[in-house]
Amino acid sequence: MSNSFGAKSTTDDVLAGVDLKGRRVLVTGVSAGLGVETARVLAAHGADVVGAARDLAKAETATAVVREAAATSGGSLQLIALDLADLSSVRAAADALVADGSGFDLVIANAGVMAPPFGKTVDGFETQFGTNHLGHFVFVNRIASLLKAGSRVVSLASSGHRFSDVNLEDPNFETTPYVPFEAYGRSKTANILFAVEFDRRHKDRGVRAVAVHPGGIQTELARHLDPAFIQGWIDQLNAQAAERGEPPIEWKTIPQGAATSVWAGVVAPVDEVGGLYCEDCHVAELVEDASQIRAGVRSYALDPARARALWALSETMVGETF
Repeated sequence: MSNSFGAKSTTDDVLAGVDLKGRRVLVTGVSAGLGVETARVLAAHGADVVGAARDLAKAETATAVVREAAATSGGSLQLIALDLADLSSVRAAADALVADGSGFDLVIANAGVMAPPFGKTVDGFETQFGTNHLGHFVFVNRIASLLKAGSRVVSLASSGHRFSDVNLEDPNFETTPYVPFEAYGRSKTANILFAVEFDRRHKDRGVRAVAVHPGGIQTELARHLDPAFIQGWIDQLNAQAAERGEPPIEWKTIPQGAATSVWAGVVAPVDEVGGLYCEDCHVAELVEDASQIRAGVRSYALDPARARALWALSETMVGETF
């Protein structure tokens, strides 16, 4: 695929000249960071945005910039309550949208948590797997009937998927020691596998799914991490990069981080990204060398059989069949 966008492209770059009037989109996690920027740029181009957040008061304040953008473009913003760590909240939010009956052209599953201490969701799932994967799994599947032909689902994953494959035998760390970043890796691999299987199940009716890595961005996602740990990790990565003659890591800005989401959701040719994993506004290459930590996607995250197995496990865990 050839395009003019890359790691430093912003959301405004990606959507330059794109008219989204009449398009209805849903973005989860609009109370901070990437979610707010994603909603802002879509609204700025005329889209009717439904923003979902656990804390509506926080989201109301954070999305003032989205409402300003919508006011000048003819778009709109509606906020809905959605706590991905509580399946009763997930089901209530989805059921309300289905009852309303208005379709969606794009769903961006953006919300998530990263590397918290061990904990469980309301329903007893390990926090990261339960929030990042199972919450979105139930929510997106329950509103799938609202996705029109030609619509897309964007699942926010991460380069963190390279920390770990999913563990289908022990998803809740009941028999294995809890390691925060291993758990994060499992959940991000799950986000990719969800896109792979959702795409397979829905592409015949013209609905596609894609997973994306936004890049390294300093947002509230890292709230559970010691800044000294983050800096030590970056130093280690840069030392490895220097050994290979590669440039040091650069943090992305939030508009740069959200660019791949809107590129994959709106701009990229859908047949070239459907069922795949994208980064820096392009489809990522398969990389199996574990020492390669700067770019690429592991094959286990795109394995169709693994995706089907995770889907079946997820249905069993949440007690619903989709």
